[in-house]
Amino acid sequence: MHQFQAVLEALGDRVSTPAPIVLIDVVEDNIRRMQAFADAHGKVLRPHVKTHKSVEIGRLQLGAGAIGLTAGNLSEAEIFVEAGCDDIFLAYPLWAAGTKADRLLRLAQETSLSVGVESEAAIDRLAEAMGDLAGILGVVIEIDCGAGRSGVRPEAAGALAAHARDRGLVPLGVFTYPGHGGTVGAREGAAQDQALALRAAVASLAEHGVEAQTVSAGSTPTAELSTDPVITEIRPGEYVFNDHDNVRLGDCAPESIGLFVATTVVSDQGHPHVIVDAGTKALAREGNPERGYGQVPDYDGHLSKLNEYHGFLRLPEGGRRPAVGEAIVVVPHHVCPVVNSFEELIIANSAGELLGRWTVDAQGQLN
Repeated sequence: MHQFQAVLEALGDRVSTPAPIVLIDVVEDNIRRMQAFADAHGKVLRPHVKTHKSVEIGRLQLGAGAIGLTAGNLSEAEIFVEAGCDDIFLAYPLWAAGTKADRLLRLAQETSLSVGVESEAAIDRLAEAMGDLAGILGVVIEIDCGAGRSGVRPEAAGALAAHARDRGLVPLGVFTYPGHGGTVGAREGAAQDQALALRAAVASLAEHGVEAQTVSAGSTPTAELSTDPVITEIRPGEYVFNDHDNVRLGDCAPESIGLFVATTVVSDQGHPHVIVDAGTKALAREGNPERGYGQVPDYDGHLSKLNEYHGFLRLPEGGRRPAVGEAIVVVPHHVCPVVNSFEELIIANSAGELLGRWTVDAQGQLN
């Protein structure tokens, strides 16, 4: 029997499905392992909270040695600062307009805050929002290392840093996200692209008289490959739980997955599938019909289709069929949107002991 199913059976009726089950001993091992990797390679660790959105788990990461936390928006940053985080990086090209300008100013006075930037217009907005206090806000120039998302070309980073300096802000360095490393066989190339781009960006800052104190690398799939000497900081997020995609990419072993979703079979009408109570409201819609939308290891099956409250568990021909009313395990493909679907995490250990319930503090916070 798969370890997850044994845990679920031990928890029994104390779990109302669908629900995310966290194996806290696995999570703590993941946190220690990533911190040890960063320490061994002379990098600081600044984990992204977008994966867990949990103050309690953020505290575990900080307690293990993380220098601070990374957030994806102001709401996340505010929640973790209120909980005591004194150093936070908002790794997003924030547009400081409307209420966000006032919130930014307030937050920058409460903690050591840095914000990602990738345009002169956004820098001007930040400077206007901060006014006379511009000198307390750090900015980190975002560069594109090949993912084609946000970020300027590396050679343009220096001019932006100089513009930020001229507007009274504090240019701290550069960061990037190697998102093109998220397919099988692409991690190594993406990590190399990341290192080359960061080196070029650091040189561009130097040409404009700005020293890059922070050279920040992102993503869990490329974290263990982010060893180039130019990198000072890594910002993985998914590593805390891991998921099926991380296993598929070769980024982690199956036993390092620290979260699964408990779901119950609610219908069997003799189709090649049965229906479970985890649909898009629980799992989001991460995946595709070929790979599925969540793996069900104990039945060698996967969720082949999702409606809002219905998950279609396609079973192999001639294989075992779970009974209606049976609680089974789904391993998410991408764990981040799954966590954001729930208000709390059920905390257990690998022995199946129920240890508590932790709030997903930043659940649904989008701005």
